[in-house]
Amino acid sequence: LTTYSLHDLSLAEICTARCLRNLGGTMCRTSAEGSLSLSGGVFLPSEICDRLLNTYVELVLTDSTFQKHDGFFTLFSDPYSTRLKRVQLRNDVVRDRDLEAIAKQDLIELHLIYCNKLTSGSLKTLTHFRHTLVSLSLYGCSNIFRRRGLNTQALDDQGNPSRRAEPDFTFQGFDRLRLLNLGGLALPVDVEALLHPLPTLVSLDLSGIRIPRAKFLLQWKDTLASLVLYNVELSEEHIHTIVKLSNLRHLDISRENQRSFSFKLSRNTLTGIVQDLSHLVSLDISCNVIVDDCIVPPYEEALSRSSIEPSDSSIFPFRDLKRPLQFLGLYDTSLCNLTHIPAYKVTGTRNEDQILNAIEAYTELRPEVAHRAINHLFDIARIQHCSQLIRALQLVIAALKFHKYNKNIQVTGSAALFYLTNTEYRTNQSVRLRREVIQVVLNGMEEYQEVTVQRNCCLTLCNFSIPEELEFQYLRVNQLLLRILEPAWQDESIQRIAVHLCNALVCQVDNDHKEAVGKMGFVTTMLNLIQKKLQDKMCDQVMEFSWSALWNITDETPDNCEMFLDSKGMSLFLQCLETFPDKQELHRNMLGLLGNVAEVKALRPQLLTPQFITVFSNLLDSKADGIEVSYNACGVLSHIMFDGPEVWTVEESCRDEVMDRMRAAIRSWDVNSRRNINYRSFEPILRLLPQSIAPVSQYWATWALYNLVFVYPDKYCPLLIREGGMALLQGVLEMDTSQAETKDMARKVMEYCRNFREEPMDTTK
Repeated sequence: LTTYSLHDLSLAEICTARCLRNLGGTMCRTSAEGSLSLSGGVFLPSEICDRLLNTYVELVLTDSTFQKHDGFFTLFSDPYSTRLKRVQLRNDVVRDRDLEAIAKQDLIELHLIYCNKLTSGSLKTLTHFRHTLVSLSLYGCSNIFRRRGLNTQALDDQGNPSRRAEPDFTFQGFDRLRLLNLGGLALPVDVEALLHPLPTLVSLDLSGIRIPRAKFLLQWKDTLASLVLYNVELSEEHIHTIVKLSNLRHLDISRENQRSFSFKLSRNTLTGIVQDLSHLVSLDISCNVIVDDCIVPPYEEALSRSSIEPSDSSIFPFRDLKRPLQFLGLYDTSLCNLTHIPAYKVTGTRNEDQILNAIEAYTELRPEVAHRAINHLFDIARIQHCSQLIRALQLVIAALKFHKYNKNIQVTGSAALFYLTNTEYRTNQSVRLRREVIQVVLNGMEEYQEVTVQRNCCLTLCNFSIPEELEFQYLRVNQLLLRILEPAWQDESIQRIAVHLCNALVCQVDNDHKEAVGKMGFVTTMLNLIQKKLQDKMCDQVMEFSWSALWNITDETPDNCEMFLDSKGMSLFLQCLETFPDKQELHRNMLGLLGNVAEVKALRPQLLTPQFITVFSNLLDSKADGIEVSYNACGVLSHIMFDGPEVWTVEESCRDEVMDRMRAAIRSWDVNSRRNINYRSFEPILRLLPQSIAPVSQYWATWALYNLVFVYPDKYCPLLIREGGMALLQGVLEMDTSQAETKDMARKVMEYCRNFREEPMDTTK
């Protein structure tokens, strides 16, 4: 299980994810052709089957690392070995053949949301569930019904015109059906005829469907408790019919926006709804145009503190309520700004609570409204302060997961996440919650090449501890960042952020991670960026970060060092040195990288050329960035000298003269110098100690240890002791070839480490 820490998940969640990620090793067998089937003797009850199927859909939609199986639904084709009761499918995960595979199951609930791959062929499959189905949703399944008489054809699973005739579907026989959602159907259907065989509906959603005659709703006058007519063109006739549905507890006549329809809600209309629907506990009139005579005068509203009692209501018609409503949708209406609103939960734009309620209420089925509400949340997090942080994060994550393919949601959601995950809000965020943020951010990066989404996602990743918090998705995030940095991308801001992230990701990780990222093309991508900056004669943050990233990814990874050399990296080094002679940080990063290359014995001969030796020798005198450039140049030469005089093939430069320059440089350095370097291991330095072939290399290595343990004792004394440095330094003292200065520094290093080890622990802190 790679997605979350185990302590954040229930046992059921852990087991379900384990089975789905390893079907062949847990509950299934795979045929020679690669098809799945349930292992013999396995019987799974509905509680397990429902969870398996619904989690499978969730993983397919939200986790790009999860492997989708074409025959997964066939595992549930036999009702004797598997039992399904409650199934929720959405988006393009499900096709006609998948629904047909579970046709023998006695489903109680079937929720199909935005399943645009389903065609009219699935209507026949639905009839198999008619004797058991209690709840059915076909929300947004735009291809499942087709208007009679239109010259259009249904498409099969491959997107080709279907040759099957459109089935003559009817709800005849669905005697147990009580909850039905047909909202969001793009093609017109004869709703009145379609629903006639269902006399006992309790809940009905006809969002976005044209209803020319509303009187047919009266057939459920005694049973209907919930009616949703979102984005339905209303008239006085509709309202006159609705108020006769006296048992309604939930009524939704909201809209997408105020410009869509001409009908306005007057005081008389709202009064009629409140008085005639006496059982109402939930009402949504969001985005409706409200006539001004509904509101009490401003002076009257200001007389008392905020109240939810109907008698105090700032909205005249709601004073007739017997009790406060449980839910009242007032989003994008003038009413949400009033003081006295008789409801426990209100959607609107007045404050954070109303905005979060709106995101919660509208995310699943109304992304066009939810994205506007998320935009309001973005403003709160950016300008003011979000007081319900955890709830806000969970709601935005849910919206981004549910609407992975909705650009508006991805833009506003990723922008909100950037502000909701910054340092100000970090304190109470759990590991699981922060990992969920990372997952949806990576989903957005994966799905959208659009500049705004990419920038928002990259900026949000910068709010996390790198690489620690991104390690669970390490390869994936590197892959996405490298894709951003391909030459086609020209946006400078995204490029700068992506290179910064790449650099941070390869710093302080193990060599296996570095090698894996190197094989993805990391080294060549960075060199391509450098080449482009050279052509533009521009040394900016992208240039410096690219060299820094190469420095980090080549640390103790010979394969990546070899890639650097094979990709003409040394040529770019020389060009940068010549083009930008005064860029100190650039020089430090480049020399640090070459220090890594020089540590690889097999690659050192490629550095042993007259041109390179001259460049390294001249850089010994550099004062750029303190001692760093000079120190790294000396480190490169120290490893080259370590190979002995017999490999020295540079006639233009005398080996002894170069070593004299190295000694002079080392003597000029201040041992108190603070460093822009971070050693994870001393092994490349320690290997230069037990040898007599190049005393100057031993001198450089001992000075390096002396400086590091003197300036940073807490970090480097334990590291030196742990890696056996004390014994090697003792060997230096016993060698006749060691220089007096080298021995003197070796004694000081050993003494300093012994004192550090013998100091009593301070238990008062």
